[in-house]
Amino acid sequence: MADLTHVNLARGFRGGERQTALLIRALAERGMRQRVIGRRGEPLLARLADVPNLERIAIRKPFILSIHHLRAGLTHAHDGKGAHFAHAAYHVFGTRYVVTRRVDNVPSNSPSTRALFARAARVVVLSDAIGRVLAARYPGLVTQRIPSAAADLAIDTQKASALRARFGGRCVVGQVGALDDSQKGQFDTLAAARTLLAEADDWRFVFVGSGRDEQALADKARAMPQVSFAGQVDNVGDYLAALDIFVFPSRHEGLGSTLLDAMVAGRPIVATAVDGIPELIEDGVNGLLVPPDDPAALAAALRRLRNDPALAARLASAGRERVARYTVAAMAERYRALYAELGVAATAETDA
Repeated sequence: MADLTHVNLARGFRGGERQTALLIRALAERGMRQRVIGRRGEPLLARLADVPNLERIAIRKPFILSIHHLRAGLTHAHDGKGAHFAHAAYHVFGTRYVVTRRVDNVPSNSPSTRALFARAARVVVLSDAIGRVLAARYPGLVTQRIPSAAADLAIDTQKASALRARFGGRCVVGQVGALDDSQKGQFDTLAAARTLLAEADDWRFVFVGSGRDEQALADKARAMPQVSFAGQVDNVGDYLAALDIFVFPSRHEGLGSTLLDAMVAGRPIVATAVDGIPELIEDGVNGLLVPPDDPAALAAALRRLRNDPALAARLASAGRERVARYTVAAMAERYRALYAELGVAATAETDA
């Protein structure tokens, strides 16, 4: 049995699940034998089907009935439900666990959640912003920062060119992420679009992703034919390469791994100055930062980049330089060192 078991019980395949998959693949390439427990019917396990030395285990509610899978070794919990599952196994079997905290919302102050963080062998945060939230909630809690990694985006230049031609217009602005306005701020993008389209109708706005606000956003955009919705796609790199500007108006964001993808693709970025985003984007250096919940400021920043191609090119170039710090290899090595500190072998043993 593997010494290391990953747990991610989230629904869908958002940034946290993608980062989980990137780490598992990178560790497998380094010879680690692993297990991963995921929610039955969700995409994570299927996307890892080709990974060597990986046992995939699908479980369903009530998760506690599957707790025997965590009898031994080290558990790495990648989401909230996974963390509670790992904490339960600690109570039953004494199994040590690592928690990666990916979100910046204030956690519960209930005794069970306080105990979950207090008893973890390590608590990892993606950003200093997340660390500050946890420190304020649980004084004395020690965290370790390991940021997200940039995916090795596949970009088909012919497909990207075809997408760009399909979008038309002179300036294509895109937003990638779950269609959840409470976090990602898509209604602010639409409000900025309305302002800019009143000035010139050759702007184009593309939303990539799916989520609970998909219909509401489509309804809001009905009077703006220059706005399109691509849905959930596998070729995100092609869409990013087809953009002129990447927009990321989150209302709150632990770090924002999609920003790393936009930098890899060489797109100039307009984002909000909230939470962990300024740890990736420095205003005027590798992107433009605007206040959250401010469509007018968002529109002004987009207008500025369209009207100043030299600035857009400079920001995009600086973004490519910045993202070189956030490799999958670097993330994997930091986690591998953490596991080694907790007694988990860095490589898989050869079977006799």
